[in-house]
Amino acid sequence: MKERNHSFHKFLLLWSGEFISAIGSGLTSFGLSVYVFEQTGKASIAALITLLAFLPSLLLSAVAGVLADRYDRRILMVLGDSLSALGLLYILVCMLTGKASIWQICIGVTISSVFSSLLDPAYKATITDLLTKEQFTKASGLVQVAGSAKYLISPILAGYLLHVSDIKFLLVLDIGTFFITVTAALVVRKGLKAKEYIKAKSFMSELKEGWGAVSGNKGVLLLVIMASAITFCLGFIQTLSTPMILAFSNSKMLGNIETISATGMLVSSALIGFFSIKKGYVKILSLSLFGAGIFMVLFGLREDIVLIAVAGFLFFMMLPFANTSLDYLIRTNIENEMQGRAWGFIGVISQFGYVVAYAISGVLADYVFTPLLLSEGILAKSIGSITGTGIGRGTGLLISFAGILLCVLAFVLYHLKAVKKLEMQGGKSNYVLQNNS
Repeated sequence: MKERNHSFHKFLLLWSGEFISAIGSGLTSFGLSVYVFEQTGKASIAALITLLAFLPSLLLSAVAGVLADRYDRRILMVLGDSLSALGLLYILVCMLTGKASIWQICIGVTISSVFSSLLDPAYKATITDLLTKEQFTKASGLVQVAGSAKYLISPILAGYLLHVSDIKFLLVLDIGTFFITVTAALVVRKGLKAKEYIKAKSFMSELKEGWGAVSGNKGVLLLVIMASAITFCLGFIQTLSTPMILAFSNSKMLGNIETISATGMLVSSALIGFFSIKKGYVKILSLSLFGAGIFMVLFGLREDIVLIAVAGFLFFMMLPFANTSLDYLIRTNIENEMQGRAWGFIGVISQFGYVVAYAISGVLADYVFTPLLLSEGILAKSIGSITGTGIGRGTGLLISFAGILLCVLAFVLYHLKAVKKLEMQGGKSNYVLQNNS
């Protein structure tokens, strides 16, 4: 019991560092979104920046997963955190020497994304190193509390700071948080025995084993593919909420709305962290996703600050229940020694939906949906009588459509027998069982 508590305390230290890092990342993300949209007025350009900040990290996550199984996971976290600051530093220097152009911001966020790819598989595998199976859901809830800081604390703080300072100050604060997170990872590493790696297989062999750990279990593979479809839907609200709100409001109100919305994630994450989920993971996953879809529809429905804030709060409240259930179903069906490389592939597949959404959402909003709901648009007198018309109404309609699709996916997910079996398999993937038999 004493050893378990000591390990959980180490997890809390590591989690604290990531909590602070999430606040810093949120400041930069919010600031750059506002900066780019105010410079261009295009949702498609804002979506491009989001895509470049996300895609390199996603594409490299499978490779990073193998590295997390071969080398010290804490050192990889330190390298990922510290080197990703280089991209932000480049953007800051460009702004200090003049106004940073869109292509310079693209380069900076891409550099940052490349190095941050080292972080996620190593972080998730470290959680498995530190904790027992019974502590996974509690840890998952706390991890999501840290993740919610990006949406809860950062927006309102960034909205205020942008009124008294500018984007450069936000970048400086974000860069400063890397020193804290690196220190936390190094302290956790001290006293935690590094995994001994025996070089018996090639890098490509281990990469294939990571894929085998995912594809060898039909339920895991199906769940990960469904997760990709789910992230496709979520990608629309993630990229389009900023231009939708800025179309009729300002950055300070945007920050307030994002903070109020993210409070929902904080509330449900805290509940999960304290009480844990014991059973019914598939049912909870499906119901929470269905609820999230309904609230996405309401979020994009009208230019009403109260409606948007309430719908946003309830939308974010659904996400930790879905994330925790999804995390548990996958984590308990993959062997510990395969966790790093498996999570790398899981990240690539499950989050590919974000890539597609980021690539098309801005273009659809600017050139398809927005013209439909302008005052003289085709849908102005029909759907426009409900949603209203104007420059941001097509963007809102697109978010609502994505919410309807998410509801459909939640219904389908609940009826997948292979996914339901994951709750009864007791922790070993078919891939591992087949190779041990």
